[in-house]
Amino acid sequence: MSPRPSSSTASAAPRRVALLAYGGMNLLDLSGPLQVFATANRLAGSERYRLHVASAAGGVIVTNAGLPLATESLATLDRALRDEAGLHTLISPGGSLGDDFDIDADLVAWIRRHAAQAQRVCSVCTGAFHLAEAGVLDGLRVTTHWDWAGELQRRYPQLQVDADPIFIRQGRIWTSAGVTAGIDLALALLEQDLGHQSAIAVARQLVMFIKRPGGQSQFSAPLASQASGAGRFAELHAWIAGNLGQDLRVENLAQRMHMSPRTFARAYAAETGRTPARTVELMRLEAARRALEETSLPLKRIANDAGYGEEQNLRRVFQRQLGVSPAQYRERFSAY
Repeated sequence: MSPRPSSSTASAAPRRVALLAYGGMNLLDLSGPLQVFATANRLAGSERYRLHVASAAGGVIVTNAGLPLATESLATLDRALRDEAGLHTLISPGGSLGDDFDIDADLVAWIRRHAAQAQRVCSVCTGAFHLAEAGVLDGLRVTTHWDWAGELQRRYPQLQVDADPIFIRQGRIWTSAGVTAGIDLALALLEQDLGHQSAIAVARQLVMFIKRPGGQSQFSAPLASQASGAGRFAELHAWIAGNLGQDLRVENLAQRMHMSPRTFARAYAAETGRTPARTVELMRLEAARRALEETSLPLKRIANDAGYGEEQNLRRVFQRQLGVSPAQYRERFSAY
């Protein structure tokens, strides 16, 4: 059986959590965090969290998965906040039906009124757009779904958008990456509230790791590189992924593209948004991660195949990029 939350939290007043909903949102952006808090309640045997799912007008909204979702109205939520304890955690989930994110003005207005009183203000995925529109994220380092990071930065240049982390905490403001990252975020919030053992208990119930390795990129480096360089660099990305053990300095990559190193580096950065060296770094790390997850190869072989040469280089990269050793990463994620 999973360990129960400690008895020291048994008499604490419920923390009121509001999750904001709208038509076309991602179902999992909302249901993932909601399930984390609901499971914490069940394991505690009492209401550790009082949960509200609210939309502007209330009633049924339809998520982008096509599933109808019953919500209370923001007016009803306002009455609850006046009559009982105030708002502890505000969560703005994301998602959209198409390639454009449409701001819900009613949700933004509500966030503006309540964000200052909430003990925590959080976003999942493109929910960061609503927080940004409300002025909550001004001047902060934030994250969102990797595919929307560029648009978030373009619309709100006062933000410092980092597309890599699973979630970022800036004081009482938390932003997280897309979809399943909302579960990682909620587990971190739970750990802050009820302690490590309670978070572990919930993570086990959800068949989740309590934390992904720190700094882990949101997406597959080879896939992202090939997608962002779908033009003249797509073939180069495929070649890099298959030749990670070779000398992949800029001079050699430029030669393959029949360009001077300076011209290549400038053109590559303009088209992909990163340097050639950064792409190589991400692809090598991805290859090493996959080898640790999917094979029982020794670390020396993995380091060589991924282009790190010595095993100690592999260890240094994992500690710097992921905050864990290769052995620790394998212990968490390997099927072997």
